[in-house]
Amino acid sequence: MAAAKYEAKTKPTKASVAQYIAAIEDPIRRQDCRALSKLMTAVTGKKAVMWGPGIVGFDTYHYKYDSGHEGDACVLGFASRKADLTIYLVPGFTGVEAHLAKLGKHRMSKACLYVKRLSDIDLGVLEKMLKASAAEVKRRYP
Repeated sequence: MAAAKYEAKTKPTKASVAQYIAAIEDPIRRQDCRALSKLMTAVTGKKAVMWGPGIVGFDTYHYKYDSGHEGDACVLGFASRKADLTIYLVPGFTGVEAHLAKLGKHRMSKACLYVKRLSDIDLGVLEKMLKASAAEVKRRYP
């Protein structure tokens, strides 16, 4: 019996990014999400698209792992979660540690940058990180 093919749950939808952001109750968080959307649009040159019900993504790439697993993902993205803004980056891009040291108040997991408010971080450093992450995606997945 063949194994079932994996299908990603997080993929582009026709949902409205503007409605997603407008529905955020906290006015500062809503403003931060609009600012992130503008910044990520500038970095990627692509319009925002909802990926699933809660991720705002920019640009796309196709990946294929040595295991054979493959799919599509957004080059950059963010989500407004209960506790933090989550900013999705590619793991291991050049200069990540140096950037993080200058960023300001944040937490970082393998591929997620968590910030409470954009006012807690240096937006110039964030922009450099977004550019470096997007460039690394393009390098890894041409």
